[in-house]
Amino acid sequence: MSITGAAAPAGAGAKDRTHHLYLAVIAAVVAGVVTGLAAPEFAMGLKPVGTGFVNLIKMMISPVIFCTIVLGIGSVTKAAKVGRVGGLALGYFLAMSTVALALGLLVGNLLEPGGGLHLTAALARSGHAQAEAGGAQSTTDFLLGTIPTSLPSALTEGKVLQTLLVALLAGFALQAMGPAGAPVLRGVEHVQRLVFRIMAMIMWLAPVGAFGAMAAVVGATGTAALRSLAVIMIGFYLTCALFVLVVLGTLLRLVTGVGVLALLRYLGREFLLILSTSSSESALPRLIAKMEHLGVGRPVVGITVPTGYSFNLDGTAIYLTMASIFVSEALDRPMSVGEQLSLLVFMVIASKGAAGVTGAGLATLAGGLQSHKPALVDGVGLIVGIDRFMSEARALTNFAGNAVATVLIGQWTGDFDRERARKVLAGEVPFDERTLVDARTGPAAGPAAVPGATAPAAPAAVAPAATAA
Repeated sequence: MSITGAAAPAGAGAKDRTHHLYLAVIAAVVAGVVTGLAAPEFAMGLKPVGTGFVNLIKMMISPVIFCTIVLGIGSVTKAAKVGRVGGLALGYFLAMSTVALALGLLVGNLLEPGGGLHLTAALARSGHAQAEAGGAQSTTDFLLGTIPTSLPSALTEGKVLQTLLVALLAGFALQAMGPAGAPVLRGVEHVQRLVFRIMAMIMWLAPVGAFGAMAAVVGATGTAALRSLAVIMIGFYLTCALFVLVVLGTLLRLVTGVGVLALLRYLGREFLLILSTSSSESALPRLIAKMEHLGVGRPVVGITVPTGYSFNLDGTAIYLTMASIFVSEALDRPMSVGEQLSLLVFMVIASKGAAGVTGAGLATLAGGLQSHKPALVDGVGLIVGIDRFMSEARALTNFAGNAVATVLIGQWTGDFDRERARKVLAGEVPFDERTLVDARTGPAAGPAAVPGATAPAAPAAVAPAATAA
């Protein structure tokens, strides 16, 4: 049986059901906005609904990262390839963060937002509260924080970098075991199937979570914050769009021949999920599954995506630059270019490991200002009212940056099937929304599995369960 023939029916059947799910998410977002405006007090009481859904997603993040990295590294015969992928990824992340910082500084200084705003005592207190929440860590604390107290705790405490470390150790250990480690790898692959299936079940609660989250934030902020701070919001959204479409889009087209709009359209449902929850972390498992389905090799996806969620923070870098300039000008204490660069480089470093967490950008901003320029901390309160809306743009940009990075690194390492990608983006090889599993080699696949090849036996075992769902 051909892969295309095997995948199409499942994908087609799943498309009908999940199409209604994501229409329901859109309707829930609209209903949340209306509820927030019409009944603010009631809407604010719905916040736990949105928080509960996001927490369900976060519950699955560590198992997804662990399984993905272990399978990605354990399935590679030579450790040198893993090192090459990781080195390319970190180098690329550093370069793109620098570009994002420069773009944010340029636009922030051109717009000069923040003028004419007035600081109240309540806003000043809010700024200091955020600074306490995002207190700056020393480099030593940061490095020690990546080591879990035990192997299991890395999977239970929800800290991405700790999970990353344990998964890397397990992957290299299985790689060194050779054939003796094959049964363990098969067991991890079955666990990954279970994890992705649970994720698919949780996704059916997305409309409920989207309604609660949107209603709560609109009920709390209303429209006053949007009117008074429209310049920084619009400027930030436009800067993020410019970075994704022009900077990342040009690089993606030149290196792989893939259009960024086609890639973003392929990830449309993930963007909708991020928009409704304001957290890119909520779409991490789906990004892993979709990148493998697109034709990027398992080792590249397994290393690049989880690492990118901690180190590839393009949207956060833009936010930190523009927000810092906004605060300094709002307080009539503009920073010199040298002060801007030193402060913002520090904050980007301090933010590693906080990607995907709603509100992490605001806490990082406050903590960085407290450490480097305490006189500006009061002004953080000015941006609290609209941070939720800016958080969405941060998360969307971070997510898009990680998707593009995965494809680029796959191309540079020779682990990207361009013909497969063309067919997937054209809709010829649909993604199975019910299981989040690629029919070529189970939960993960690479360029070696070309459409038209014979399907392995393992995925067939998943098909009855998918049909029964």
